[in-house]
Amino acid sequence: MMNSKWVVVIALALIILLGGAIVLLKTTSSSSTPAYGGSTSLPAVEVRSYQGKDLSSINAFRENSIKGPRHINESDYRLTITGLTNKTDIYTYQNVLEQYPHYTKLVTLHCVEGWDATILWEGVQVRDLIRNAGPDPRANTVIFTAHDGYTTSFPLDYLMNRDIIMAYKMNNVTLPAERGYPFQLVAEDKWGYKWAKWIEKIELTADPSYKGYWEQRGYSNIGDLDKNFYSR
Repeated sequence: MMNSKWVVVIALALIILLGGAIVLLKTTSSSSTPAYGGSTSLPAVEVRSYQGKDLSSINAFRENSIKGPRHINESDYRLTITGLTNKTDIYTYQNVLEQYPHYTKLVTLHCVEGWDATILWEGVQVRDLIRNAGPDPRANTVIFTAHDGYTTSFPLDYLMNRDIIMAYKMNNVTLPAERGYPFQLVAEDKWGYKWAKWIEKIELTADPSYKGYWEQRGYSNIGDLDKNFYSR
């Protein structure tokens, strides 16, 4: 028959082992490491350099929108592609991200106020959205309308013949409200007032003389960087 002292020793050892297993189980459960087959999303970190080139901060912009930053609820947001098209397309934010290829481009925004910002933009190509809606042969101009009522326009060829993107990220982070969330146009080689933010509608038209918000106030309708931005 087992000595009573050994019974006590074995019992204590079992208690210690059981307690250690419980502590290990609790530690594992509270860890940020996901179980096999799962995933844990970590906050995006802003990148400040790309391929050896320094990037501007996402905060290196002046607030100069016509009504101040727009704060748009993703669940309420809709993007409409309409006008001289074969059909009108209406997308949610996630529809756009899920249905179209994503592209990254290093592009510098030049403001007429004299400052600039070089950013790594990520977005979808505008021409993909237009092609899916089916542009009418009569269309020659595209009008972008923002949530705050701001508008600007471009020749259809500018958007169809170049890799112009509508961005949803900058420097690897989702666009802040101040920068145009959900989408901002990255209008390469154009002055900053052509870079529409908070885009809600893309409309094809046959009116090349259309003038947007700043264009109605004397700014160039073309908006090319190598030309004077003020047309009067």
